[in-house]
Amino acid sequence: MFRSSVRFLLLAVSALMLQPTARAADKQFTRGEYLVTIGGCNDCHTPGYFFGKPDTSRFLGGSDVGFEIPGEGVFVGRNITPDEQTGIGSWTKEQIVTAIQTGLRPDGRVLAPIMPWHAFAQLTDEDAAAIASFLQSVKPVSNQVPGPFKPGEKVTTFVFRILPPGQTAAGAPN
Repeated sequence: MFRSSVRFLLLAVSALMLQPTARAADKQFTRGEYLVTIGGCNDCHTPGYFFGKPDTSRFLGGSDVGFEIPGEGVFVGRNITPDEQTGIGSWTKEQIVTAIQTGLRPDGRVLAPIMPWHAFAQLTDEDAAAIASFLQSVKPVSNQVPGPFKPGEKVTTFVFRILPPGQTAAGAPN
């Protein structure tokens, strides 16, 4: 009887000690979800969004629309789910935070100019970590996003074209 009471007490104390960690993780997840939502990550990283029909089954799994920047090329919103092959599943939390705050990917490339990492650089370390935690916890989506495309390369997605001031769509080079 005494042994089972001691075991029960130890289990109860252990469970109570784990609760703050679980609550902290839940709070970080909730904060990350909030920041991803208000930050508009879904806009550029979920297929169908720009056509008015976001594919929620592939949430953050990569866009089907690219942004053309004159002289730079066409950039399609990448898959930012934790899929190992087509997303950011092989990135560490620290690498995600670095990309968000400095624009530098783990492979050394700089994020596309359309990615507003300059604005995200103003996030607190805690908020950037919350975003990273949330991104690591969403459902992995296997979706290889095409591109980036260099100027003049054949593009395989719909494109939003960003034109310099004074230029019209009709006068823009194809």
